[in-house]
Amino acid sequence: MDPSKVNIPPMKDLTPDNITPNTIIINSQGPDKRLQYLFERLVTHIHDFARETRLTTEEWMAGILFLTAAGQMCSDTRQEFILLSDVLGLSTLVETINHPKPSAATEGTVLGPFHAEDAHEFSHGDSICSDGKGEMCLVHCTLKDTQGRPVVGASVDIWETDETGHYDTQYAERQYPDCRGILKTDENGDFWFKAVRPVPYPIPHDGPVGKMLEKLHRHPYRPSHMHFMIIAEGYDTLVTSLYIRGDPYETSDAVFGVKSSLIIDVGKVGDEAVAQKYGVKASDWAINYDFVMVSDKEANALKLKNAQEALRKLGSTAKMVDGLPVCDVDVD
Repeated sequence: MDPSKVNIPPMKDLTPDNITPNTIIINSQGPDKRLQYLFERLVTHIHDFARETRLTTEEWMAGILFLTAAGQMCSDTRQEFILLSDVLGLSTLVETINHPKPSAATEGTVLGPFHAEDAHEFSHGDSICSDGKGEMCLVHCTLKDTQGRPVVGASVDIWETDETGHYDTQYAERQYPDCRGILKTDENGDFWFKAVRPVPYPIPHDGPVGKMLEKLHRHPYRPSHMHFMIIAEGYDTLVTSLYIRGDPYETSDAVFGVKSSLIIDVGKVGDEAVAQKYGVKASDWAINYDFVMVSDKEANALKLKNAQEALRKLGSTAKMVDGLPVCDVDVD
């Protein structure tokens, strides 16, 4: 930006005691009050972190090099920064803040770094997995709102690993989407498809995030699960997963995604009539689950209520504008 068009106050003789307010002042010249607020809090917390920990020059440089390596690891099919956000618990925190759920609704969880935009659409009863990807599993679900009414025509995006614990995007020879697909709910809010029984797997740990976990003496494993992203007009998008009960990593998920309400039992189809109806074997695995979505109106009201309560507990003087906190300024 042209320096002549910016009103910057004098900046010199900065010390550990005055660098923070001065940085905030110089970052507060623009018209976007939300952006001002974000940078005010970011600078405040980063500076306080450095002061509190007495951050050394060597540690600062190690952090710079770590973030550089994370960026260099990213590609069209791998997002190291989402992985970093996941293992630091930030993804779960942001998801919970932005998509609050009343007690009757299905809880959300992390999106993860392996969602892809090229999933094919399938009809009910189709398999989203090609042959040989794992043990057959019939998945039958319902989708309703908090009043018990079916949500018709919703887009249900599903993705999971194969039996080796790898997503299709992790294969260099990937030619088409596999173990992922999109279905629409029917007039009763139902959808069903064939997949493979989920298995536990390690998140990618050959990069900087994996090295960080090793230094922290943390394992990289996620419990067996299947991802769902459900989108319907007038409803808050639901990003969630179903986790298999009894998994060895059920209580130590590397990305903090497991919630008790999302833990399910996996049984066998069992009934020959049901097996014949859905084109599977009675000995195949079966998952059944009833999803409950929240309307946009419900979600926005709960989000605002939670935000106001959180700011009050923090003693913040921020004002709420369009449902988000901004700097304590007069707004029209």
